[in-house]
Amino acid sequence: KITFLTSKIYNSVEAVDASFLAAINPDNYSYFKKDFLQSFEQSNPHIEMKYICIYQQDSPQALAVVQIIKLSVDVILKNIKISNGFRRFLNLFFCKDHIKIMFCGNVFLSGNYGLSFSKNADKTALTSYIGKTLNSLAKTVKPLHAIFIKDFIEKDLSYTNQLIPFGYTKIRVEPNMLIHLPQEWKNFDDFKAALKSKYRVKVNKADSTSSCLEVKLFTIADLKSHKNDLQLLYQNTIDNANFNAQVLNLETYIKLKSQFKSDFIIQGYFLEGRLVGFLSALKRNTHLDAHFIGLNYELNKSHAIYPRILNDYIRLGIDNRVSVINLGRTASEIKSTIGALPAELSCYIKHKNSYVNLLIRPLLRRIKIKSYKQHQPFK
Repeated sequence: KITFLTSKIYNSVEAVDASFLAAINPDNYSYFKKDFLQSFEQSNPHIEMKYICIYQQDSPQALAVVQIIKLSVDVILKNIKISNGFRRFLNLFFCKDHIKIMFCGNVFLSGNYGLSFSKNADKTALTSYIGKTLNSLAKTVKPLHAIFIKDFIEKDLSYTNQLIPFGYTKIRVEPNMLIHLPQEWKNFDDFKAALKSKYRVKVNKADSTSSCLEVKLFTIADLKSHKNDLQLLYQNTIDNANFNAQVLNLETYIKLKSQFKSDFIIQGYFLEGRLVGFLSALKRNTHLDAHFIGLNYELNKSHAIYPRILNDYIRLGIDNRVSVINLGRTASEIKSTIGALPAELSCYIKHKNSYVNLLIRPLLRRIKIKSYKQHQPFK
């Protein structure tokens, strides 16, 4: 057990020392860099940000990124398989309308982008300290209904389960869908050659149906000139999604593009000069992470915009020589038809009121994610 831990809480990443951010990010992940955090913070001022910096004496140990937002209960429960009675019960306790939730993590991304530790840090002891610090911070946020800590893969649970004694319930959420690219795939034809015939036909059909679309890699100038159209297409996707805590202001993308250059990819899809879809992705070392997409759903079936976007993520992954493409969560079944496999994710949730929390914990444990068919497309 480590002792002499202290924390400092900042309202802006601008106030966090650059040497601290470097120390708690030994793998140099883009998601914990000042430029990245600033892009989200500055473009989405309706979200209250907190950065918890944890030290042992003067030595940086961990960072917890906190976002405080308002959202409706229905949005949270949308992709979760529960009875109507249980849904009404949860609505009753979390208030029917909008509630305020303190997220530890990034509500716009699927993955553990809330906690980062220095090299050789004692993650178990530090997570316990983070649980205590989040409790103290929660007392200063009024009103506040719940605290939600997201999204952890299986191997993280050995230390994140330290949160359970603080009243959190661990719940499963939709998995990230990952495609592993073998080194011998040098182009898209190599990927197609690895598919069973039935799935190769689907991939080819998506390309032929969408062949009238003009595809363009966006520059900063393109992002600025098409910003309103991008926002509308993204809103379409949000309206169709199982879960989205907040709507991202795509001004964020202009900032990310200027900071991360060719590593931040936006690709637009045009039909007769009109923008009808886009994809976005961030390359980090050997990974390509899919971020938001947007599409015109009225044209999606006739022009296979979404299946084409999925094909193009694989093209981008192969072209950028990455070993893993993270397609994020949602639409798990269609992603599995191109070879994506699930990486299970868990979150921790609790109601701020300890009595209410005690009452709903057994119910939260019964929450199950919606099932889907996992395809096996490779030979």
